[in-house]
Amino acid sequence: MGALKSITLAAGAAFVLAGCATDSSASGDTVASASTAATDTAAPFPSTYKPYPSVETLIIPVTVYDGRGGGWDNGWVHMKDGKIVEVGGPTSMPPDVERVVDGTGKVVTPGIIDIHSHLGDYPSPGVAAHSDGNEATSPTTPDVWAEHSVWPQDPGFTRALANGGVTALQVLPGSANLMGGRSATLKNVPSRTVQGMKFPGAPYGFKMACGENPKRVYGGKGRQPSTRMGNFAVNRQTWLDAKSYDGKKRDLGKETLKGVLDGEILVHNHCYRADEMALVIDMAKEMGYKVTAFHHAVESYKIGDLLRENDVCSAVWADWYGFKMEAYDGIPENAALIHNAGACVVIHSDDANGIQRLNQEAAKAQASGRRMGIDIPDAEVISWITYNPAKAMGIEAMTGSLEPGKMADVVLWNGDPLSVYSRPEKVWVDGALLFDAMDRKRRPVSDFELGQPGEGDVK
Repeated sequence: MGALKSITLAAGAAFVLAGCATDSSASGDTVASASTAATDTAAPFPSTYKPYPSVETLIIPVTVYDGRGGGWDNGWVHMKDGKIVEVGGPTSMPPDVERVVDGTGKVVTPGIIDIHSHLGDYPSPGVAAHSDGNEATSPTTPDVWAEHSVWPQDPGFTRALANGGVTALQVLPGSANLMGGRSATLKNVPSRTVQGMKFPGAPYGFKMACGENPKRVYGGKGRQPSTRMGNFAVNRQTWLDAKSYDGKKRDLGKETLKGVLDGEILVHNHCYRADEMALVIDMAKEMGYKVTAFHHAVESYKIGDLLRENDVCSAVWADWYGFKMEAYDGIPENAALIHNAGACVVIHSDDANGIQRLNQEAAKAQASGRRMGIDIPDAEVISWITYNPAKAMGIEAMTGSLEPGKMADVVLWNGDPLSVYSRPEKVWVDGALLFDAMDRKRRPVSDFELGQPGEGDVK
């Protein structure tokens, strides 16, 4: 009976996945890879992602926000073979394309990117059997990889696509540990395997955490660290041990740390307090690595100049604060003040619901800045959820903005994306139309949801 159910569900999933594509003969999910390509010790779980089939498309006329701070009305976007071919304005001649999408009264942006997600590692339903985001058995677990916990059937992926226009995301291990492990950067597409979702060419990230979480988790067990000075002591000794690693006898944790020291793996450091972020920057210089982004950085506004000078992004919420002592000094003007200091701002979610409304979170942060006299243009605010996270994830050369040659990861909004009343109307990933609010057949449903009440419901 169990085998029969598996076969039935697999067949159903294949049907549903094909329904998302413009050509049912192809799929973005390449299953063969899961067992055939794992021979390279440098990349034992390689991406097998293949774009869904796309159709040459022109969106016109439409308001364009290009993700790099540019924005104009009466523009157009031309996609072909999965790439952005050209983006034009009211005075430029659009190409003659058979498939034209009317963008009248609508807005087009790059696909939304969430730099901090736990989808798949903490999927819905959120039950203990699904809790795979924190390997809380040692203060340093650089040997674990978030992708090995990702459940591709998590309905949260579909909701993020349909409600939030999210086309790429970084899944991070949790924050119980000083060193939580490697992250996974994914394309937000239906797939039976995590390899079929892995963003091709994306560098790995490395999750670190400072502050209250590690010292609470391990201090509560009567072991180091139980203080912030303990946090730094354990971190520094672990880095020193890693620097002498020669690779002759494989050590999974030290392989990751060596990748960080070699600049191949990007550090994403969960850190709330400004003073602690400044200490982490010094520790990174001492050990010879770079922090790419501080996450949950509620006090970045206090050290905007320091973050700018060290080229460190701040991934922040619009207004989450006060839920623990290190979040006490969070202020809603944080993002605007960081931006005003010339440092990099990213709006992140860290939440299965929040990822569906990153556009609204960005708008809230913008409004808070405006109330204190910092007026940031809409087109620049859009970069907080498109180009800036792509930059911090090391994928900005491939996605994050509407520029010729980049992946055609595109959202057509039915109104101003910074309005609470607007929603994604259409979402393309690599030029493939994967969601269309006007077409129920383009609402992907995971295997897990089949037969469930409200399956595919993305109201």
